[in-house]
Formats: sequence, structure tokens, C-alpha cells
Amino acid sequence: MREAEAPLRVAVIIGSTREGRCGETVGRWFAERAASRDDLRLSLVDLIDYDFPAHYPDRATTGIREFTDEVARADAFVVVTPEYNRSFPASLKQAIDYAYDEWRAKPVAFVSYGHGSRGLYAVEQLRTVFTELHAVSLRNGVGLNLLEDLSGPDPERSVGPMLDQLAWWGLALRDARTARPYIS
Repeated sequence: MREAEAPLRVAVIIGSTREGRCGETVGRWFAERAASRDDLRLSLVDLIDYDFPAHYPDRATTGIREFTDEVARADAFVVVTPEYNRSFPASLKQAIDYAYDEWRAKPVAFVSYGHGSRGLYAVEQLRTVFTELHAVSLRNGVGLNLLEDLSGPDPERSVGPMLDQLAWWGLALRDARTARPYIS
């Protein structure tokens, strides 16, 4: 199978590590909807499973290396993030900062959740962070209002178009990285 025909490797990153979080539920909800696509190969990357140090170390720890290896293997990302105080969680920022070159020239989509705003303030801030890392953030995303039922029509309808965009960008950027290394 040619590289262009191989399924796109998509890391679904669950960004909250807070006790009582909804991130795992939202991440699995999304993964169930995306699992029917044979052009994508999903892996759930839950930040709660990584042993990150409290302080940024001089050398990468085992937990940091395991996480950055997951990011490096992926062709594309779906970041599942809550909105905390009009922003995204510190655990997600810490993890993003541990990787650097691994994000470059890869697309990032967002599944956000919150109350009322559907986590969109967090997404707007994440777009800025990922732009600085030379990643391509997608316009379409999935925003969930936790005060509403997740099985409603709006969240369901937004998953397909976002995945279509992610697949297009993911394949285009994978082909581009193969043809010519990205230079920042």
C-alpha cells in the first residue's frame, strides 16, 4: 500500500487531567463517531496516563518521551479540551510544550466542551499556540454544551465535516512532508 493510501494516523488527545473531568467521556464519544471511517486510524492519547514532571526538566523524562513519540507518529490531531476560566487547561499546555518539531506541518482539529460557550474560548487560544508551532488548525470543529444532551443533532452533524477536513489536510500535509521536509 502506498503511503498516500495508508490510513491517516490521528491522535485524539484528551487534554484535561482534572479529577471529575468529562474529557474521557467526550473523547470516547468522539472516537466512537470517527471509528467508522476506514481512512483514519485513531489512537486515544489521554494526558492522565503520562507521568509528566512538575517542573520542566533539563532532560526529557520517560513520560515526556512517550508523549512526544505519540505526537511524532501521528499525521493529524484532534485535541479534546474543556474550557476552564475562558481558556484551556494547564495540563494541555504543558503537554503541547513538551513536543515541538513533532507538531510541525500537521493539522489539528478541536473537540471542545463547556457550559454555554461550548469551549470555544479555549479553542481560540489553542489556535494561536498551534500556529506558533507551525501546525495547521482547522476551521471546523465540534463544540459541546455540557448542559445539553451529547446525542443531539448539532454535535453529531459537526463531526463528519470536521473529519473530512482533517483527512484532506492530513493527507495533503503528509504528502508534502514526504516530498519535501518542512522548514520553519
